[in-house]
Amino acid sequence: MAFTLPELPYAKDAFGTVLSAETFDYHHGKHHNAYVTQANDQIKGTDLEGKSLLEVIAAAKAAGNKKLFNASAQIWNHTFYWLGLSPEKTAPSAELLAKIDTDLGGLDAFKAAIKAESAGHFASGWGWLVLEDGKLKVTSYHDADTPVAYEGVKPLFTLDVWEHAYYVDYRNLRPNYLDALLDHVNWAFVEANLDGEGAARADQQG
Repeated sequence: MAFTLPELPYAKDAFGTVLSAETFDYHHGKHHNAYVTQANDQIKGTDLEGKSLLEVIAAAKAAGNKKLFNASAQIWNHTFYWLGLSPEKTAPSAELLAKIDTDLGGLDAFKAAIKAESAGHFASGWGWLVLEDGKLKVTSYHDADTPVAYEGVKPLFTLDVWEHAYYVDYRNLRPNYLDALLDHVNWAFVEANLDGEGAARADQQG
């Protein structure tokens, strides 16, 4: 078997002008798909063929294989990103909101923190909300790097700040893109990931 491009959890026109169908055509249909093709090409005929995506990411990191790490991590990162977005505006549950209040100073403070982290992130990468040592933390990773490559870091939500994520709809205005997406967080997905199993939700068997 080989890795496949996961279906989007919504129609590509579901976000209207927030994220256009054209953006999904490029971002999901071309960029995400290209990482799938690259990873499959690299593991074909090796002992990693048939392993899960998370297993390939871990093996590539351990071996210092940056090319395979980049391709496999980007499959996982993108899959997790799509799952964390909602075409409809949603709100966190009382339980999740209480944890956001305790750990991050409230919902507005969280949004300001992840926007600042993501907007200020130099060049390509990802803004993250993670669970570490039982507490919520806002951070970012460069290029294809991902929290699933680090022990004890549990992914909850991510914002893609590679230019291809926003240039069609927002040109160079990364902060505007971030504002728009922070109104379309899939809070039910974020809360589900508090169980520490978020990594598995974007995994797939090769």
